Amino acid sequence: MTREYKASHKFARVTARKARYVMDLVRNKPVEGALETLRFTHRRASPLIAKVIKSAMHNAIQESGSEPENLVIERAYVDEGPTMKRWRPRARGSAFPILKRTSHLNIVLTDRGEVASTAKKGS
Repeated sequence: MTREYKASHKFARVTARKARYVMDLVRNKPVEGALETLRFTHRRASPLIAKVIKSAMHNAIQESGSEPENLVIERAYVDEGPTMKRWRPRARGSAFPILKRTSHLNIVLTDRGEVASTAKKGS
């Protein structure tokens, strides 16, 4: 059984739809390659997602001593968070709603080296 290492950022001030564009770029990639991709992606969600990946990577290193080059992003998903509702004054005393959306960023890593070592033990 492979171990999973998780990290999340709750209530991130970026819309879920926009964060999913960036999350799709890093899904199923090695951690180092994903961080390199995010460095050159000019989206608001990029540094937020990079921070979550680094947190999951450090969780893996601290919990089991995994090597960063063996870690792979197994699951990466964005859930919609609560929406903050604000009002903008408009003409003739009316009001216009402003929806400030938030999202929950979630990353799950697995150790590729761990999978290879268990396969060798089995054969």
